[in-house]
Amino acid sequence: MPKMIKKSLITLSLAAAFAAHAQQASPPSSPSSPAKKEAVARILKVQQPSIEAMARALVQQPAAELMGNAGIELQQRVPREKQEAIAKEIQGDVQKFVDESVPVVQKRAVALAPTTLGTLLEERMTEDELRQVATILESPAFVKFQGLSPDMQKVLAEKLVADTRPSMEPKLRALEQTVAKRLGITPGAGGPVAPGAAAPNGKAPPAKK
Repeated sequence: MPKMIKKSLITLSLAAAFAAHAQQASPPSSPSSPAKKEAVARILKVQQPSIEAMARALVQQPAAELMGNAGIELQQRVPREKQEAIAKEIQGDVQKFVDESVPVVQKRAVALAPTTLGTLLEERMTEDELRQVATILESPAFVKFQGLSPDMQKVLAEKLVADTRPSMEPKLRALEQTVAKRLGITPGAGGPVAPGAAAPNGKAPPAKK
């Protein structure tokens, strides 16, 4: 597997791993009920923008790293008079990848939320607490809800990474090959570059809202 792709997949895995903080022993699980499921559905509807934002970040982060790597290669391998034009082409390639991939990952994140975040909330919170959170997010129960955020992000991110890796890996590989072709890099040429390097124009492609 190309080094840039390996690095991107590692980034996705670390995004899930670092989302978890040190946790105390989990409290005993609370039984599910129709009332809990209804309250959780209301909560997840309110939280959908946050879920979609997390999914967007999981796509944009490896794309931004690839842009940074391309920026170094661009300066080293491409004549100065051609750098601006090729940088714009690479930006277009990366933005196309982001535009096509974000909706796919967001859709999966929203679909996975009930069986990840929803299950966690049903196990950790009572019916009354869930109703309070669903009705008024600024309530004493919401403090407890916020405390579950690390676990919520962890369970969804882990499942989302595992679920989308088979479809995202070929796209990332294809994007890397496209960028390498524009830079005139042959397979296996050149060494790894430092992560976080500047993109062709010094920044990653802007995120679309």
